[in-house]
Amino acid sequence: MNFSHILTKAASALALAFVVFSCKSNLSEAEKLDLNRTPLKTVNDMFFVQSENGLLKIRVESARMESYQHDTVVYDLFPHGFHVFAYAEDGSLETTIVSDKARHDMFPNRDEELWSVFGNVVINNVAKHETMETDTLYWDSKAKEIWTDCYIKMYSPSGFMQGYGMRSDEMARNAILLNPFDNEFIVEEDTTKVLIDTVNFIGPMLKK
Repeated sequence: MNFSHILTKAASALALAFVVFSCKSNLSEAEKLDLNRTPLKTVNDMFFVQSENGLLKIRVESARMESYQHDTVVYDLFPHGFHVFAYAEDGSLETTIVSDKARHDMFPNRDEELWSVFGNVVINNVAKHETMETDTLYWDSKAKEIWTDCYIKMYSPSGFMQGYGMRSDEMARNAILLNPFDNEFIVEEDTTKVLIDTVNFIGPMLKK
């Protein structure tokens, strides 16, 4: 066996060893990856529109969307803000919803979905000149309802109201305050506010 052939075999062995070592290194990094916290898809500067009979119905904008999938639920997170613009039957802008964060849960086994928006939530019915402010809002697009159990402030041409809990149709045309209280003072911090673990769990935290 000549010297050149020996060098060739040695080089091949070293190359194979390097590939195996590299793959093992990559596998080790992959094993550290928590798939529950890693989005399957990300979309920056997301823009979504929905129309019906040629008329715009809903426009959704967000700086970033992250999609996740677990065993029983598929969900999208909007960690950098969320804007919804809803239009009336004649095509005019009627309602807007703005928040710091949002989450869209889809349950394929139950054919259900739920939108949850958090942090400085502002619902504005442009047509009625009414505005609501709260910390947390839920939107069931199938039932066409929005609601919250948190502290909420409501401003309208007829005056100011505040309380805990609100129910309304999704366009905020008939908002009902469930537990109103005296308007002589305003709550500075909502003790029913919801803290968000954006990946694992959403739940209330009561102030101690």
